[in-house]
Amino acid sequence: MLRFQRGVSMLEVLIAIVLLTIGLLGVAQLQFKMQAAEIEAYQRTQAIVLLQDMVDRINANRKNAAQYVTAVPLGTSSTIDCSSPATLALKDQCEWHAALLGRNETKSGIQLGAMNGARGCVSNPVITMPRQVIVAVTWQGLTPTAAPTSTGCGQGTYGADERFRRAMVASVTIGCLQNDPATGNCVTP
Repeated sequence: MLRFQRGVSMLEVLIAIVLLTIGLLGVAQLQFKMQAAEIEAYQRTQAIVLLQDMVDRINANRKNAAQYVTAVPLGTSSTIDCSSPATLALKDQCEWHAALLGRNETKSGIQLGAMNGARGCVSNPVITMPRQVIVAVTWQGLTPTAAPTSTGCGQGTYGADERFRRAMVASVTIGCLQNDPATGNCVTP
């Protein structure tokens, strides 16, 4: 009877090792997903900071809000000339462009940036009063999710799959504080 039971404990040990290995692989995959989620959250936080930065700049210069509109996205792959900005709006765009590229985050002289492929857009869909300015920051995510439909900023620049594009969007509404008595049109102070 003992002769037939030889190796049973060895088999039990092998089964335990296989189960432990499967469990450790599951823990490793969970760790990988947590790290990816942490990177995505960090990028989202940086996008919010950069978005709020431009919203604050536009709010501080409301009279010239239309000058902040960008023809092409700023940031990655942008060729904006920042050698001598003529207006405050151009100076703000140049500073925002540099922040999108990661001017303040460098390693060995290389700008790292906070987000993969950061781009920023400012549009002016409503030009009558109350005027509306839309500010958007887009970047490339690590894993596919739902493609953002709230903005076209950076569309088609993060590969064929739009589900890798992330976007944060804010709206700045500039109201009419006083009307011109002669024309009835809004006067921006």
